[in-house]
Amino acid sequence: MAEPRAGEMPAFGTINKHVTNQGSDNEKVEAQSASGLSDDTRNERPTAMHVDDAGEKAVVHRPATSNEKIEISEEDCYDELGYSWPAWKKWTILTIIFWVQVSMNFNTSLYSNAIGGISKEYGVSEQAGRLGAALFLIFYAFGCELWAPWSEEFGRKPVLQLSLFFVNIWQIPVGVGPNFGTILAFRSLGGLSSAGGSVTLGMIADLFESDSQQYAVAYVVFSSVGGSVLGPIVGGFVEQYCAWRWNIWIQLIFGGVIQAIHFFFVPETRTTILMDRIAKKRRESGQNPNLYGPNELEPFRERFSAKEIIVTWVRPFRMFLTEPIVLVLSLLSGFSDALIFMFIQSFALVYKQWHFATFAVGLAFIPIGIGYLIAWLSFIPVIKRNIIQRKENPYNERIQYESRLWWLLYCAPCLPIGLIMFAWTSTGPPLHWIGSMIAAAIVGIANYAIYMATIDYMICAYGPFSASATGGNGWSRDFLAGVLTLPATPFYTNIGSNPLAYASTILFCIATVLVIAVYIIYWKGPVLRRRSPFAQQLAGTKTNPSGRRLSYVPSSEARRSSTALYGGNERRKSQG
Repeated sequence: MAEPRAGEMPAFGTINKHVTNQGSDNEKVEAQSASGLSDDTRNERPTAMHVDDAGEKAVVHRPATSNEKIEISEEDCYDELGYSWPAWKKWTILTIIFWVQVSMNFNTSLYSNAIGGISKEYGVSEQAGRLGAALFLIFYAFGCELWAPWSEEFGRKPVLQLSLFFVNIWQIPVGVGPNFGTILAFRSLGGLSSAGGSVTLGMIADLFESDSQQYAVAYVVFSSVGGSVLGPIVGGFVEQYCAWRWNIWIQLIFGGVIQAIHFFFVPETRTTILMDRIAKKRRESGQNPNLYGPNELEPFRERFSAKEIIVTWVRPFRMFLTEPIVLVLSLLSGFSDALIFMFIQSFALVYKQWHFATFAVGLAFIPIGIGYLIAWLSFIPVIKRNIIQRKENPYNERIQYESRLWWLLYCAPCLPIGLIMFAWTSTGPPLHWIGSMIAAAIVGIANYAIYMATIDYMICAYGPFSASATGGNGWSRDFLAGVLTLPATPFYTNIGSNPLAYASTILFCIATVLVIAVYIIYWKGPVLRRRSPFAQQLAGTKTNPSGRRLSYVPSSEARRSSTALYGGNERRKSQG
């Protein structure tokens, strides 16, 4: 196979022949895949580096002994991991996760339809009532960050189950709370308990290789944005025909049903957890009594000391602040979502000009959902084109990464176009209301495309830690949306003589700047990745001996003991 040309990256399906030994900053050794070893050396382990007279380094092997613990590699059990599950099983899991994500975002938006009733019952202003929505979103942002890394350590299923359980439980005090303070407290806890898209999107890295993940990403992203639209559509009817508490009980019923379905029908997908189980099964069957999973070789106290807990929690925030890729793309996605969140806060004000009933205002969100659907469907042929390009150009770094942002170059301008169109078609009669709804659909196309493209790019770049990386994206979207919840209504009522038009025009100007940033990111993507230390660290361990993407990064001790022979996939410890 030809070597990569200068300035280009190795193919994802090739083996890095020079692997850095993590025990030394500069030492490099010749690596060889396990599949290429002879029968005599397959069961041997590297013990030392020998330097001959010519200065060449070679690996000295010795047979494995009975008092060693050998870490299982992905290559050893690839056929039993999520990547190898049949397509029907993967998409069944994703469909359930689709509805898990819908339920989480449904919670963020349905509460808004209870604000009027809360205001009357507890004697607070509607502006104060919106604080319950703002706090949920702000704490939701931090919840995504705090839950994400634990799903990488303990597994996706228990983390999602615990998250769903707490979110559902906190609905009860909100529905029966004796005062407004109780509502605010438990709405905050509900947001903090929400694992969010950082975990559900992380499952994609468990089930799909990087070259086939995009269809799944597009599907799950659609569920995320779709849930926020479903809330006001349902909430309009609830607000008009039911007591305000039914907004809370519907959330609880929906969330409880989804949690039960997830519990009974979704298996664990996290690769390291599955590897632990496979290794234990092989030990118990006598197939390989020395084989252990990646988490079994580190004592629980070492993995979860106070220091490790802090490191685990801080990881998403550290990536957000120190990784240019995560920071720039998350801010782009976050500001986009915040602009749209402010824009949809104007719907009640806009459509009352045409005398829409409360439920009809909720139905006005359908065009945004249609925009999301159009954008999702438009990505399907684009993804197919992108996969073909990457296969035909395996050494082209820009095609392997930045091509995932290509369709965004065409969709992103829909954001300012839709906002300026909405600004001057939302001024009421004699204009027809259909013009503003068409504009809303155009804005929906842009919002989906920005979220989809940025998430797909980060999952590709950060593979095994995609949950933490995408957590930064989710944090910026939810935090900024939450912060702007309170000023949204005053913003649309206090600007000039034509506040609805002027407010959306201001958002148009901000959106134009964001769109320019999209093109800069596409152009400077390789530079951003080179300046992202975490992404560079993962680049060296991204491909295992068979050319498949790794789903976890072995510990430094593991790499020190076995990088030379197995590309960092195995480690051993003496039982003595």
